[in-house]
Amino acid sequence: MTSTSDATSGTYDPPGTPSLVIVGGGVMGVSIAFHLAEAGVGDIVVVERGTLGCGSSGKPIGGVRAQFSDPVNIELGLRSLRAYGDFGRRPGGDIRLERAGYLFLLSDEADLAAFEESVATQNALGVPSRVISPERARELCPYVRTEGLVGAVHSPDDGHARPGLVIQGYARAAARAGVRFRTGTTVTGVDLDDAGGRVTAVRTDRGVIPCSTLVCAAGAWSAGVGEAAGVRLPVRPLRRQIAFTRPLDPPAPRIPFTIDFSSTAYFHNSDDGLLVGLADPAQEEGFDTTWTPDWVELFRDVARRRAPALADLEIAGGWAGLYEVTPDRNALIGRDARVSNFLYATGFSGHGFLQAPAVGEVVRDLFLGRRPVVDVTPLGADRFRDGDGGAATGGRPEAHVV
Repeated sequence: MTSTSDATSGTYDPPGTPSLVIVGGGVMGVSIAFHLAEAGVGDIVVVERGTLGCGSSGKPIGGVRAQFSDPVNIELGLRSLRAYGDFGRRPGGDIRLERAGYLFLLSDEADLAAFEESVATQNALGVPSRVISPERARELCPYVRTEGLVGAVHSPDDGHARPGLVIQGYARAAARAGVRFRTGTTVTGVDLDDAGGRVTAVRTDRGVIPCSTLVCAAGAWSAGVGEAAGVRLPVRPLRRQIAFTRPLDPPAPRIPFTIDFSSTAYFHNSDDGLLVGLADPAQEEGFDTTWTPDWVELFRDVARRRAPALADLEIAGGWAGLYEVTPDRNALIGRDARVSNFLYATGFSGHGFLQAPAVGEVVRDLFLGRRPVVDVTPLGADRFRDGDGGAATGGRPEAHVV
């Protein structure tokens, strides 16, 4: 997408005209910008250190699902699925949504029991997930080896789409509504009023932006933005890697987004081949996004047991990006209690793309002071603070993390 940055120095906005500043031009930032602008909020500036979608949102294919254990995540996922299904109309654009379903493969009785409980919660909220047999799982995904499986869970409405196309669709519609995008611009500081209770300006390497409200949607970089404003956001960067096979001959059948839950290995269709991934349990935290081809051997080891036909497929290339993880692998969404014009939507721990439409609506509602479309009170960052705003003391774990 073409950069919309203007001058290379000085202030972007004349003094006395504060803007609503969104830090982060990934899918979360552009969704928030679109929903605010659609609601009639004016003078919105999105600040992005690189190009739009250059961070965690830049992955080639993103899963979309409502299969979670936490009811708040279920609601956010379900509402977002509906929005993605309607994306061609609002805001407009083809995002290559494929409702291929999500299939969780379970090899542990305790996991099966936990998923059965989650399915009951999901069904009560309108998600058509169901527990199925290993044999039925193999019918849905012929690559699956059923030996060692105790069950599986499938939801046909889930699937995957293209984050880059989603970002473009939201950004184009937001720009038409007057949102300004400052790409290639790094936040270097935040100014507060004398009492420290309000943000007054956002400092960048390309000038100062007077600020009426600051929305932090900076993904893996959110902790630094929060610290600059005196707000604790316990978000840490963690590298995740994926790989693409060469085109398959014969072509792969259409399969669900398939996840071996105990190992986190997953695979699904991608153009003429497959996309494969796995969370490296030895991965250290940090901002390194180097793709390391030897990582693929971790996936091959799992595939030999769970999907043998995939173990020796030729890899064409891969990609590495950052998860923005929190201590309980659940998002941080809310308004800070101390800095009253600081809002945040971050820490999605791999679920940001699939929740972005609904979170955009939620942040819009929080800004406008009305009841959010989904009650995200349990996801406030203060769940990790003691009475003095110190160390983490709590959490709200999400069980279905990949």
